[in-house]
Amino acid sequence: MNLEKEFEEALDKIDLNKEPPATEPSRQYYFIKKCREMVRQQSEHLGRRLTASTVTFGCQMNARDSEKLTGILEQIGYEIIEDEHADFVIYNTCTVRENANQRVYGRLGALNSIKKKNPHMLIALCGCMMQEPKVVEKLKQSYRFVDLIFGTHNIYKFAELIATRYDSGRMVIDIWKDTDKIVEDLPSERKYPFKSGINIMFGCNNFCSYCIVPYVRGRERSRNPKDIVREIERLVADGVVEVMLLGQNVNSYGKNLETPMSFAGLLKEIEKIEGLERIRFMTSHPKDLSEELIETMKNSSKICRHMHLPLQSGSSRILKEMNRHYSKEQYLDLVDRLRSAVPDISLTTDIIVGFPGETEEDFLETLEVVREVRFDSAFTFIYSKRTGTPAAAKDDQVPEDQVKNRFDRLLKEVQEISREMSARYTGAVLPVLVEEVNDHNNNYMTGRLSNNLLVHFPGTPQLLGKIVNVHLQECKGFYYMGEIVI
Repeated sequence: MNLEKEFEEALDKIDLNKEPPATEPSRQYYFIKKCREMVRQQSEHLGRRLTASTVTFGCQMNARDSEKLTGILEQIGYEIIEDEHADFVIYNTCTVRENANQRVYGRLGALNSIKKKNPHMLIALCGCMMQEPKVVEKLKQSYRFVDLIFGTHNIYKFAELIATRYDSGRMVIDIWKDTDKIVEDLPSERKYPFKSGINIMFGCNNFCSYCIVPYVRGRERSRNPKDIVREIERLVADGVVEVMLLGQNVNSYGKNLETPMSFAGLLKEIEKIEGLERIRFMTSHPKDLSEELIETMKNSSKICRHMHLPLQSGSSRILKEMNRHYSKEQYLDLVDRLRSAVPDISLTTDIIVGFPGETEEDFLETLEVVREVRFDSAFTFIYSKRTGTPAAAKDDQVPEDQVKNRFDRLLKEVQEISREMSARYTGAVLPVLVEEVNDHNNNYMTGRLSNNLLVHFPGTPQLLGKIVNVHLQECKGFYYMGEIVI
């Protein structure tokens, strides 16, 4: 039985004349059915189908949350479009950097103009930014036209909150400071039918001194391994061949379970699932990367040859100030052990420039590590001061012109090395998961190697979701041009 049919059978059993169930996810199924009726009535009144658009800011976790939000909107009767002139617009926000907040405020201003012409329009805000009390206060004071505000801990309640908004006709705010609840088995609209993100844990316990994530995502909560395996089995039965296991720090998975299980142990269980071809995961924290995980990757035929391993700084002094719990030497040793066990592994990273107190000598150490490790690619960031974090209170903020100079030098180094590292597979024949029709030429397909590099090659849409062998003929810097090998 497919997932859609299972869900519809569950909804058929619900009686809207009774009180909503107290247990989840049955309670949310009740409100999905109730919202369906509300949306149907409004569609009849307007003489057309209602439309909805989900706009995602931020990380892979947010992207996965947005798939759930979109799935619920679709199930209650909205037609999903990519236009912010929709009848229901939801912003799933990020707050890692200050400019992310400003972008949302700017977009909200534009939405207000649209809503004045469409009074029936609904606007919802959720995600990390909503977990900041000062943000919610600002929205209440200056953005009264927003209909629905909720955070990171209660996304599963989306249908219930929509029903509350329909019933009350007023702004609904539902922010939880923290939670120990994990509710799954709700509708989800996957971007790709053949691959899916899977939340294996939520929250973060690391409290890096520059990072606001633990304050807005809460403490670490791991899902039961049997629930994760069951979800993946159902996805595989529905056509999924690749999964991405998601968590703020997947390496610490399982520590808070009643029966603790390591991340490597979870990977071994997932690898047993028949029909699953590829397993990815992110993000890994260096301090928790175990020898068991390295061995599991070495011996696996399904775990992709790619690891995102944030460095943040190459200076042990700065790493200590960042509260990262590893030194430059420990990071380099970890890289050596990974590459010794998995020689073809692709390593990518995050690096912050301009952390408070960073000197030219500290920055040069970062450059040294970049040259020594030779990352396949790196996400480089200028330090963003986040109110409420220990780093924001430091007096020794680095002058903007120095930060910009260092950032440009780092970016140049990273890009040169990335081009060289990407080109090392030229001439090889490697398996590629075909993901989409090429953006620029519809006679070409675009796919992804195990190491996460993109490949463009002649093909037809019939190949979508299949893993094919491709001859990598030419590296174009950060992607390959190739040809299928029959």
